Amino acid sequence: MHYLVQKELPTIDPMPLVSSANPFNDPDWLFEIKYDGIRALAYVIGEDCQLVSADHSRLKGFDSVCSAIVSGLNARDSVLDGEIVSMDENGVINFTDLLERKGRLCYFAFDLLLLNGRDQRDLPLIERKRRLKEVIPSGFGSLLYADYVAGNGVALYDMAVKNDLEGIVAKPRDSRYAPGTVWYKISAPHYSQARNHNGSQRAAERFHTN
Repeated sequence: MHYLVQKELPTIDPMPLVSSANPFNDPDWLFEIKYDGIRALAYVIGEDCQLVSADHSRLKGFDSVCSAIVSGLNARDSVLDGEIVSMDENGVINFTDLLERKGRLCYFAFDLLLLNGRDQRDLPLIERKRRLKEVIPSGFGSLLYADYVAGNGVALYDMAVKNDLEGIVAKPRDSRYAPGTVWYKISAPHYSQARNHNGSQRAAERFHTN
């Protein structure tokens, strides 16, 4: 796996998440599952992929994820926003396994920032999601499209709580990927793996390079 010369694509600041206490319904919002992993932008040029953390550090040790993105993505010169996760044979996400690089390492892509060299960030989120889905294969692999529910955040949140997931994320459906846009993170109150997050940021930093 060759590392990218990142100057070939613009350096992008990931959209921040703002914590919110209560789920809500709104037809002008999209709601997604909050995947419990490591947030990463995927920079794809040709047959190369580089995963970059929220603080712009290169993430090492995920060559299999990079290979899955390159082989699965039906585009080049592109940037995705998503989450690196570890899943067991039943599809259950485990954060501790991710830190230990156990289980099936996957990348859930939830946004498309550049596509074939063209900036997508000024497009409405709903259109970026549509284009993202078009360039990710539908078969179950290690590159996965993060789907959404339109309007009904309460039902998705209840499902996340019932299935012991981390929570949900709420995003304005017509928003740009730009400063001033607000994404809300609504956490499940009794998520069983929350205790595993103690010191997780420090643990995750062992995957960082300069």
